[in-house]
Amino acid sequence: MSELTDSVAATMREFEKLPGIGKKSAERIVYHLLHVSREEATSLADAIRTMKENVRYCKRCYNLAENDLCEVCQDPQRDQSLLCVVEQPRDLIALEKTGRYRGLYHVLLGRVSPLDGVSSDQLTIDALTKRVKSGNFKEIIMATNPTVEGDGTALTIMSRLDGIPVKITRLARGITTGSALEFANNEMLSDAISCRQEFDVLEN
Repeated sequence: MSELTDSVAATMREFEKLPGIGKKSAERIVYHLLHVSREEATSLADAIRTMKENVRYCKRCYNLAENDLCEVCQDPQRDQSLLCVVEQPRDLIALEKTGRYRGLYHVLLGRVSPLDGVSSDQLTIDALTKRVKSGNFKEIIMATNPTVEGDGTALTIMSRLDGIPVKITRLARGITTGSALEFANNEMLSDAISCRQEFDVLEN
């Protein structure tokens, strides 16, 4: 990159660190930013800075929030008897877009993956267990992704909830095994929510 100025090369390197952004994509983004007005470029930088300063995890469900509680937890119209467990905030967003689920959520902030060095105590499973024990939930919906790690995470949670009188279900398997909720379309996710099934350990 000897033909580039130091600041341009440094900016490209930063964009290359983003998921899904390779060298060519980073170059296109940087050259685009060089051609837009100073106001547009500054607006992007300000938005990133504001997001990093203001966004945190909800103290109750670990969804993204700008206050102590996220918008879902603050909504009194949500069904307080339903709790949907997802891996990441983006999975919550995907389910919300369907408009078919009106209960509460709990975000694990990951999934159990021994090969990646991620154990259950690195997730929010302890907080989930305490929440279920102290709450009045009638149903816990396991909406972890349909992968080996996702199913393993769901089984780990089931073992923690053993003995608590609550119904445990999972999303219907219309979602392709090995896929992610964030990439499923609204119709598929709507069917998965509506046709959810009792979680049977023997099926895994």
